[in-house]
Amino acid sequence: MLKLKQKFDLHSDVVSDILRKEASVCRVKEYSGTVDTQILNIERDGGILYSWKGATGTTRIGKYDSNTKQNKLLYSFDKQVCVSSCSLNKEETLLAVSLAQNTRGEERLSPISKCLTLLIEIHPINNTKVLKAVDCRVKVQFLHQETDRRSVLESHLLLLTEDGYVDLYHVLLTKQEGYRVVMANPERLPKTVERIAEDLSWVQWDGHTQRLYCLTHKDKFLLRCVQFYLSHSCETVMELPLELPANPFYTVKFVNLGFDHYHTEKPEQELVRMKVFTNRIGSMCVCYSQPLKDKQELMYTVVLVHKDCSKTFRVSLGSDQSQQKATQLHPLFIPMGYYILVYLQDYFLHCINTRQQEMLCHSLFLSGHDVDLGLQCRSANVTVLHAEEESCGNLLDLASGKIHSAELSPAYLLQILRSDTSARCPSGKADPQRLAALHCLLVYMGNDPNLELKIIEWLCDNVNALESFDQIQEFILASLYRISYEKSLSLDKVLPYSSVFDKKEVPVCLQAIPGVLCTTELHTEAVLKGKGFWTELQWNTERTKYLDAVPNPRYRPSQIQADWDKWRSETRPSSHMNHMEENTKKVLSMVDTWCLDKKLVPLFQEEDHQQRVLIGLDTAGQSSRMVRVSLHVSDPGSHEESLPATPTR
Repeated sequence: MLKLKQKFDLHSDVVSDILRKEASVCRVKEYSGTVDTQILNIERDGGILYSWKGATGTTRIGKYDSNTKQNKLLYSFDKQVCVSSCSLNKEETLLAVSLAQNTRGEERLSPISKCLTLLIEIHPINNTKVLKAVDCRVKVQFLHQETDRRSVLESHLLLLTEDGYVDLYHVLLTKQEGYRVVMANPERLPKTVERIAEDLSWVQWDGHTQRLYCLTHKDKFLLRCVQFYLSHSCETVMELPLELPANPFYTVKFVNLGFDHYHTEKPEQELVRMKVFTNRIGSMCVCYSQPLKDKQELMYTVVLVHKDCSKTFRVSLGSDQSQQKATQLHPLFIPMGYYILVYLQDYFLHCINTRQQEMLCHSLFLSGHDVDLGLQCRSANVTVLHAEEESCGNLLDLASGKIHSAELSPAYLLQILRSDTSARCPSGKADPQRLAALHCLLVYMGNDPNLELKIIEWLCDNVNALESFDQIQEFILASLYRISYEKSLSLDKVLPYSSVFDKKEVPVCLQAIPGVLCTTELHTEAVLKGKGFWTELQWNTERTKYLDAVPNPRYRPSQIQADWDKWRSETRPSSHMNHMEENTKKVLSMVDTWCLDKKLVPLFQEEDHQQRVLIGLDTAGQSSRMVRVSLHVSDPGSHEESLPATPTR
């Protein structure tokens, strides 16, 4: 299902270099001992921080530079310690480290505590400051700084604790002897601390966008986002109420790399898991799963903030008593462009289309024990790494220390198109899966001529093979949608995405997926403010509210049937038709001028029907030309008579 490309391998990129260093320290040709290597953090610049325990009884921290492919030693402890979290400032002058307490006699840290958080000067090595000594684990994270100045005399450090609060330290630096950068007045650090959030049930840090997502619960569950700016000021830019079961989290528990983990005292009693994903085009998805006690079902929700709605899915896992209970199963949520992949190992993979949320048949659902991600590990050992600007997801296999970039596999989707009654696409499920795969190939994969040619070949070989939908019409509309969307993000609310919506009676197989129940709730009641991405997100949300309030705002071919028949009957283009085409261009060019304060879309400020006619005629004309050219390129002349009389209906 996924096409994987390895980006990092802890053994070949780091461990092999460590072994050479240890051999040099021990003055041997080859070091044959073991090194306990652990990935600690991945900074915004792609630098991977790790620790290892060497031959001399020390613990060392290093950095792998993903750009230069080089390793750098950052700091060495004079004894073996357990490093649970660390972060490096951009200038590589300060290292924040959290150490887990070792309770075995002489190796106790001082002061006695379960976790000791240190701020260390590493360039040059000079000072070590204790920030916290507490009985809970602490995650440390420097804020990213974008500046043109050669010398930055301040750093800003987040401390996130399992006790459910977040502090921000403002660390002032000074120069000594013209080049040594050290902490200025380290004894005053406690006075610079700023409390960012408290009483948290769950927290997630997004280093690429410098955002902190946190969940609180008083009268209701409230998801907040704190945005940090280049000036290191911050503000709450989003508040979103969520419907969660009572007591979904017992206590925050940081595990491995993520800041979005939590823990229950009883491992068999798993609770809610959450992830927040954003995309630079102005979309935001909040994903969480919910356990169903004593039921072989899994429930998960995807809140489409940009579409002002949420979708909750209940998936039957079968009645086999040997299966695990649903309360012990939690899916992985993986962002893939504007798709969200929901993966439950050995059970199903659900590829949810977050741009078009109307019908289940536009999202790909695969089930069975043969559904997998292509990774040779259990999903429990996989951490999802997300960057807003990347269209592919990154998966970290914690067991092997490998990072893969993952994209949807066009070969796999083509296989779904071409399959008849294979195990992955039994006859009862084939058509909705083909429809979802076709739209994914044409819209998500982008403009790939070779891929498009393969789809056209499939169309030519299966002109009358499908009963539930017209594959030629779907090809035309999906292709036009992709081209139009690249030019204007607003056109997805105007142009057709699929001809399925225009059917008087949609086939039952396209309306439901066996074993999957979906419920949709409108109006997520998100409160948004802020600049940049948040303005775009508010724009999308408000526009959705407005258009959903207008009856049938999207263009439908059936609405312009009479005008289309009249146009087709004309032997040559008339001045009237030329005038309508020019007006169509003007109407479409105005879509992106919509603004929040007017609460109106220019496209619908005048006579709705006439403007839909303009858009429809223009779309129909392009569709006719596209299908003739496409089929002619694939097999000249062989399908001229099989073209539908009205391609866009």
